[in-house]
Amino acid sequence: MSDELRVQGMDVYYGASQILFGIDLAVERGATVALLGRNGAGKSTTFKAIAGVAPPRAGRVFMREQDITGFAPYRIARRGIGYVPEDRQVFPEHSVEDNLRIGAKPGTDGAVHWTLERIFEVFPILSSMRGRMAGRLSGGEQQMLTIARTLMGNPDVILLDEPSEGLAPIIVQQIARLIATLRKEGVTILLAEQNMHFCIAVATSVAIIDKGQIVYRGSIEELKHNDDIKRRYLAV
Repeated sequence: MSDELRVQGMDVYYGASQILFGIDLAVERGATVALLGRNGAGKSTTFKAIAGVAPPRAGRVFMREQDITGFAPYRIARRGIGYVPEDRQVFPEHSVEDNLRIGAKPGTDGAVHWTLERIFEVFPILSSMRGRMAGRLSGGEQQMLTIARTLMGNPDVILLDEPSEGLAPIIVQQIARLIATLRKEGVTILLAEQNMHFCIAVATSVAIIDKGQIVYRGSIEELKHNDDIKRRYLAV
């Protein structure tokens, strides 16, 4: 399998403070890779850098071998990267359906794989709320809406930032099932999480970030049996 998304030697600063140090990541086409780490380890900054929100000061970002380093966020989205931020960011005064239509665009190949009808099949909970204002949804419902809105842009890669954070266990289970469905559809996913058990259930491989550096890479099975790594970096 070839890499859909690749990051090489990426440094990111906020002002004079360096946050990421030489980040190297690769996500194969159709894979679900978990970027695990404690709160403040650099997961969200990594995603913001890939999406163009916090451009790297050094290093490169490649999408299907095309260098997209320093591109504006809208150009990165047009190259096939969909970004689901940790704070959801729905349009609260617009309906569920309007939120979905706002995110709609063809894929990089010009095809439209995700339509409103298909979204409502995959997200039946949203179908029953299509006329409701997004600001009146629960946290879990807003998370579903944000993921669905990103899919309406027909991305090749989805960056999912902390999708299980602060949600009830039953909603977390629904999101885990959704990620499994997306993987069957061939969607490439990079997932940032603190919840190791959630990642074990949905990911194919893992990278652990600590203090802005990648400190471990391996398969989910390898991580399961590596108690030292879990103890040192995930406080498990």
